[in-house]
Amino acid sequence: MSVNFENTLTNKNKLEGKVAIITGGASGIGEATARLFADHGAAMVVIADIQDELGRQVTESIGHHRCTYAHCDVTDEDQVKSTVESTNNAHGKLDIMFCNAGVASRSDQTVLDLDLGALDQLMAVNVRGVAACVKHAARAMVELRVRGSIVCTASIAATRGGHRWTDYHMAKHAVLGLVRSASVQLGEHGIRVNCVSPSGVATPLTVGANGVDAAELEKRYESYSSLKGVVLKTRHVADAVLFLACDESEFITGHNLEVHGGYVQA
Repeated sequence: MSVNFENTLTNKNKLEGKVAIITGGASGIGEATARLFADHGAAMVVIADIQDELGRQVTESIGHHRCTYAHCDVTDEDQVKSTVESTNNAHGKLDIMFCNAGVASRSDQTVLDLDLGALDQLMAVNVRGVAACVKHAARAMVELRVRGSIVCTASIAATRGGHRWTDYHMAKHAVLGLVRSASVQLGEHGIRVNCVSPSGVATPLTVGANGVDAAELEKRYESYSSLKGVVLKTRHVADAVLFLACDESEFITGHNLEVHGGYVQA
C-alpha cells in the first residue's frame, strides 16, 4: 500500500480562487496578510482602508490582477456594506473577511481616570467596526451560500487584564465575545468565525502609539515573551490568519488563536 506523505503546509495555493476583503489592509498586519493571500493564489484581495495613498501603493505592488483598493471607514456601516456589495458584484462572491482595522488607546488611562469620550471613539473602530464587518460579510456569505471564513484581529488583551489601556482591553474582550457568539450563530450556514490574538508587534500603529522606533519597540516586546531567538513580526500573524482563512482549518470555529511566543505578563 502506498501512502502519500505530501506536506500540505508547503502548498502555495491555499487560497486558490478565493475572494477576500481585508480591512486595515494598507499597512501593518493587514498589508502583510494581503501580500500573503495573494502569494497563496487568492483570485482577488480587496484592501479596505482609509489610508488611500498607502492602500493604492500596496495594491499597485501586489498587482491589479490580484488586488484592488476600496476606501472604507469601518465606523460607517454604509461604507462597510457598500464594500462588501461591490466585492460581490465584481467577483461574484466573498469567501474571506479579515476584520483587521483598529486603533490604539490614546493614553495609559486606568479606570480611575477613564475618558469615556475617548472610549467611545476607540469602541467605534475596534468593536462597532468589527461587528459591522462580520455582519455584512456573513449576510453576503449566507445569501450566496458560501462556506466562508471570517477572521478578526483580537489581541492577548482579549483574555487578560492590564495595568493601563483600559479601553483597549475592553474593546478586545468584546471582539472575542463577538467571535464566539457569531461562530455559534453562523455554524449552521457553514461559515467559520475565528480570531487571531497577537502579542506586541511593531507596526506603524504601535510604533506611533509608543513614540519609539520599530527596533526599540521590538526589544521591549521581546522581553515579554518566554520564547527566545525570534521576535514577533507581522508575517507571523499573517501566517496564523492564512491558516484560519484556508481549508486546512475547515473544522475550526469559535477559536482564539494566540500568537505570543509564551507571553509573560508585563
